[in-house]
Amino acid sequence: MEVDYLFEIGDNIVYPMHGAGIIEAIEEKEISGKKQQYYVINMFIGNMQVMIPAGKIVSSSVRPVTDIMELNNIINSFHHGESDQLMPWKQRFKMNTDKIKTGKIQECSEVVRDLMRMKKEKALNSSEKKMLDNAHGYLISELRLIKGITDNQINSFC
Repeated sequence: MEVDYLFEIGDNIVYPMHGAGIIEAIEEKEISGKKQQYYVINMFIGNMQVMIPAGKIVSSSVRPVTDIMELNNIINSFHHGESDQLMPWKQRFKMNTDKIKTGKIQECSEVVRDLMRMKKEKALNSSEKKMLDNAHGYLISELRLIKGITDNQINSFC
């Protein structure tokens, strides 16, 4: 039986809340008595391996790495986009968490931008420091995989 796969072995992908990785294999595994095809993904952050059932790859929001054409919009928004720094930190934390969970590079870059701007004005609490570190790691892990990106473009997010 031939199966169409959304991704192929060797594809670079982004998995929300984990960052960028590469599909190392597509394997059939039996877990809890049920045989399924799984994507085996090596994540660049934390050097961990993730297995996602092929049937759940879309609902897990795994996506291909952003292309260079979209990057200019992201850089522009990163440097010139508006930040709402007036909301209470709990509300801001939830909003930022939701943005990161989307797995979209634009949303992640907004979280990094806003938290970096806040950090320049006052110290972040420990939760927001950790969020900034994680979001920045996810962002940089993807940026390094964009074909045609320059070191200057990557450094503009630091």
